[in-house]
Amino acid sequence: MSFVFEGPVLEGTLVRLEPLAHRHTADLAVAAEENRSSYGFTWVPTADDVESYVEAQLARVAAGQVVLYAQVDRASGRAIGVTGYWDPRRWPTRDGLYAVEVGGTWLAASAQGTGVNTEGKYLLFRHAFEEWDVARVDLKTDARNGRSRAAIAAVGARFEGVLRNWSLSWAPGEDGRLRDSAMFSVTAEEWPECRKRLEERVARGRRDPEGTGRDTGAVEET
Repeated sequence: MSFVFEGPVLEGTLVRLEPLAHRHTADLAVAAEENRSSYGFTWVPTADDVESYVEAQLARVAAGQVVLYAQVDRASGRAIGVTGYWDPRRWPTRDGLYAVEVGGTWLAASAQGTGVNTEGKYLLFRHAFEEWDVARVDLKTDARNGRSRAAIAAVGARFEGVLRNWSLSWAPGEDGRLRDSAMFSVTAEEWPECRKRLEERVARGRRDPEGTGRDTGAVEET
């Protein structure tokens, strides 16, 4: 059977990653309108934009460009953000992927610093390495976004450098401008140690219901 770029529901303790669907729209509209002060370097839809945002993302899913998930809080059952897989790179001579990006991530302000980002990354990394057998998972963010860079490093990804004028800027007021992107990755050889580190962080999160000492800052990746 040939490889199909799609993902199943991924179950965690704090968060359940469900394939993005129209049913998540109302919850995401609420999540997006919480304190938006941390969305300084990426575009997160407003409540008025969420319906068209979901439509556009589902079109990309249908085209095989991305696999996107609603991040659903296990305690409340409400969607609190989005994350997923981007930029699938296929082997030229055999079936399957050799690399994929984890990104398109945003979370409601109330979900930042709660362990959701850590567990969500764990679920995505584990599926990519252990089910898809990729050789590399990469992440990127605006090079100016120190909080997001710290959050990416905290889940065990290695900083590879900054690519100048790498992609379009998503920062407010910078339409049509290019940004420098900070690049991170985890390789298959590094995954066992990264997995151990993430499992330890997730376990600490379960014992830390107030959220202290878990995620680092806001999450804005693409």
